[in-house]
Amino acid sequence: MKKIRKAVIPAAGYGTRFLPETKAMPKEMLPIVDKPVIQYVVEELVEAGIEQIILITSWHKRAIEDHFDRHLELEHKLELAGKTEQLNQIKKISEMAEFVFVRQREQRGNGDAILTAKNIVGDEPFIVFWGDDFIVAEPSRAKQLIEAYNKYQTVILGGIRTDDPADTKKYGFAKGKEMADGAILVDELVEKPGVEKKPSNLAIVSGFVFPPEIFKALESVQVKEGEELVYVDGVNKLREQGKDAYAVEIKGGKYYDCGNVTQYLKTNVEMALKRDDINADLKNFIKETAEKIKD
Repeated sequence: MKKIRKAVIPAAGYGTRFLPETKAMPKEMLPIVDKPVIQYVVEELVEAGIEQIILITSWHKRAIEDHFDRHLELEHKLELAGKTEQLNQIKKISEMAEFVFVRQREQRGNGDAILTAKNIVGDEPFIVFWGDDFIVAEPSRAKQLIEAYNKYQTVILGGIRTDDPADTKKYGFAKGKEMADGAILVDELVEKPGVEKKPSNLAIVSGFVFPPEIFKALESVQVKEGEELVYVDGVNKLREQGKDAYAVEIKGGKYYDCGNVTQYLKTNVEMALKRDDINADLKNFIKETAEKIKD
C-alpha cells in the first residue's frame, strides 16, 4: 500500500465574488486574522504527513508562489532588528514542505486543474484540498481522509453532516448505503438537490483522496461545449468502471467556507475570538459597535 505523501491544491480561479479586492490579490491570500487562508490549508496537510504540495495557479496568482518562497531581504532586516520570533515564522513557511507550482493555462474547471498535476503526482494516491476553505477538526480533516483511504483503498470524498435547508442549494449530497463508521458507499452524487430531494444529510464539501486512476478517468470525459471538467466527472467515470467511492463524514469538525464574503468575515471574527492575545479587546469592540448600530 502506497503512502499518501502528495497533495494538490487548485488555486487558479478568479475569485470574482471578492472583486475588486481580488483584481490583484488571489482570494486564497486573503487573511484570516494575520495568516492567509491557504496557509491554514497547507499547515493542515503538512501536519498530517504530506511531503509535497502541488499548487495549481495561473498568471495572476504570483503572490501565492511568493508567499511560500524565501524572502531573503526581509529575513535579513528582521535578523538585524533582533525580531527572532517573526524571523522564525516567515522562514518556517518556505520550509514546511516541498512546493511545486504548476500553471493552469485556461480556467476549464476543477477537474482540469487536478489533471494539470498528473505528471508530478505520478502513480500515487494523493489528496486534494481547495485553497479557500478548511475544516477545523480533531483529528484533522487530512488525517481522517487518509485513514479512510488506507481502509477502503479507493476514492474518498470529505463531507459534513448538515440539516440546514440552505445547504441543500449550495452543496452536493451523497446517496448510497450508510456504513457503520460514518461513511456512505456512493451510488450517486446529487448536486444541489434542494430540501425535498436531498438523499442524505452528508454534504460533500471539502477534501478528497484520489487513486492515480483518476487522471485517466478525467482524460476520458467528453466535455460539452461551454461546460467545465469537474472532479465529479472523473469520480463518475471510475464508478462506471466498477471502482467504489466513499463519502466520509469529517467527525468533530466545523467547516469554514472562505469563498464568499459573508462566510469569510464570519470566519475572521470566530478565528480572532479564539486568539488569547486579541479576543478580549475584540469582544468589547463587537459588543460596543453592535449597540451603537442598534441605536
